[in-house]
This record gives sequence, structure tokens and C-alpha cells, in this order.
Amino acid sequence: MPMSRRKVLTIIGGGTILAASASAGLFAATRTPNKALAPWSAAGRDDDARRRALSFAILAPNPHNRQPWLVDLSEDNRVMLYRDKERNLPETDPYARQLTIGLGCFLELMHMAAGQSGHDVEFDLFPEGEDGPVAVADFKPNGQADPLFAHVLERRSCKEPFSDQMVPSSMVSQLQPLADIRTDPKDVAQIRDLTWQAWETEAFNPRTMKESVDLMRFGKSEINANPDGIDLGGAFLESLMVAGLLNREAQSDPNSTGFKEGVRMYREMLAATPAYAVITTNGNTRADQIEAGRRWLRLNLTTTALGLSLHPVSQALQEFPEMASSYATAHSLLADSGQTVQMLGRLGFGPQVSQSPRWPLESRIING
Repeated sequence: MPMSRRKVLTIIGGGTILAASASAGLFAATRTPNKALAPWSAAGRDDDARRRALSFAILAPNPHNRQPWLVDLSEDNRVMLYRDKERNLPETDPYARQLTIGLGCFLELMHMAAGQSGHDVEFDLFPEGEDGPVAVADFKPNGQADPLFAHVLERRSCKEPFSDQMVPSSMVSQLQPLADIRTDPKDVAQIRDLTWQAWETEAFNPRTMKESVDLMRFGKSEINANPDGIDLGGAFLESLMVAGLLNREAQSDPNSTGFKEGVRMYREMLAATPAYAVITTNGNTRADQIEAGRRWLRLNLTTTALGLSLHPVSQALQEFPEMASSYATAHSLLADSGQTVQMLGRLGFGPQVSQSPRWPLESRIING
């Protein structure tokens, strides 16, 4: 028999929180971090071609949502892109390979957005070596609109279980120019095991787990104040915070109920994966990493256009010592000899998920 004016929320550890329906509904309605999500609705409103393109570029996917981009607009018709080294991930990305891939996503999205206003962009990558700008981007006339741009504001990284629906071969053929798509059940099972083992390696290593925990933003106030890192928000999660079951201390303690439930949920998510997408390069230069990021961005937009979901699960590609075994296995399973696996992602049909928080464009401009 239904409980009158009450809603039961199942929570970590099998307990319950009971809340009046009206109060619960009001609470849920006020938990959206609107300030942190504002850049999504602000994109494209600037008349200046560079700022307009950059307002979309800041929505690009990137590791741990660090948003490691800084831009200098002091020269006319030019964007100088730098990596913000204060946003490094020294434990899980010691060589900044993943961060560089994120900057490749940024550059591709900037290029696509510029095309919408009739501008082309020419890139000069690392013109002064690694200590200088990542790219000098010159805006020129005669750019072309890209059909994939229509899906920029719909793009997400879906960190949820996928359905058991297989990815049809017709979709695989459309994705193959951008990535190696693995759908064979044997391959999928091997990669699924690899992603789980690699996630455990990171999660149960105090040093690498602390890096993630330090970047967690708990609830609306923290997310609005620091719209980067790993956002943990929404009515349900904030109910757990109120109950003292979800907090930074619990997420740092493998023996806590909250940590154990997180492990269970992540394993369940990884298990619900019918296919994988793999991006490899023949080399591993900074230019190769940028190119991998540009391909990942286009892959993410193409999956969006097809109604598919994509979620990066690249822990096995991280280059800290304890991950060496998984790294070797990943390259044995996913690449030809001499190649570097740059990105690995879950692929399938997932639920609609919310946008990720972003710093506003003005906060990323260092000159101009």
C-alpha cells in the first residue's frame, strides 16, 4: 500500500530516508547548480568570432573535467592556447598525455564553431616547444560549417549503465573512420575485465584515489563555487550528504559504507557495456595526442548524432607505476605493435544525462 505524502529513498547501506513528498519535491527543484551550468546556455552569444568559437570550445570533454585551457586574445584574429599547469593531474596523468588530449578536443570544437560563422582556423602546434603555447590559432575567412556542430550542446559523457541493446553494424560502420569499434562478445568481455581491474588499481591506491577525492565537488554550493573536477550533485546525492553518508572522508576510506557502495555502482556500470571504442596513434608525440583529442571529440559528436552514448574509461592507459600491468594488457589487446592507445571508451545506448559544469569563458582568458 502506498505511503501517503511520503517518499522512500533507498540509500547506501540499505537504509532509508523518509521525506514528505512536497518537501522532497521542493528540495529537488533547488539543487541544480545553475551558475556552474550557465556557460552551456551562454555559448554562441558573442559577436566576436573568436570569443564565439571559444564559448563553445570550453564545453569540450576533458579528463577529470579539469578544463586545462587558458587563452590569450591580445593579437587580432589570433588565439594562443596554453595548458594551465595548475590543473595538472600528477598522480594519474604524470606526463599530461590525457590533459593534452583534452586540449585537442578543445581545438577541434573551436575549429568547428569558427566554421559556423564562416571562419577557418589554421593551427601551429607547440611553436615554441612544450614550454610555450599548445597552439597558435589564426582565424581566416572561407570556413565551412560542419554538420556535426548541430550536436555540440547535446553532447555528454554518459557515466551510467547502458542497455543490453547491441550497437548495430550500420552504426559501427559510421564510427569506424574515427575509432576501432569492438563489438565481438569475446573482445568485449576481455576489455570489460581490463577496465574493471584498472579502475580497482586506481581506486584502491591511496595516492591516486586522493587525487580524485580532492577534485570531488559535493553538492550545489561546491559545484557552483568550483565548476570543475568531479561533480556530485542532484537531489538524491545531496540527501545522502545531509544524512552524512556521502562526504569526502567516506570517499577516502575503502572500509566505509559509502566507498563500498561506490565500488558496487561502478562495477555495475562497467558490466553494462555492449561495445567499446578505441583510438590509437602510430606515435605518441604531443601532436599525436592533440590529433587523438580531435578524433575523440568528433567521435563523441557522431555517437550523439546516432543516439548512442560514449563514456571514457581510460584508467588502463594511465602511466603511473602501479598501472603498468594493465597498460601493457591494454596495448596487447587494443593496438598493433608500436602503436599507442590514446583513448578507450564504453559505447552503447544509455540514458540522457545532465551537462557537466564549466568555468565561464572570461575566467579562461589571460589577455584580451
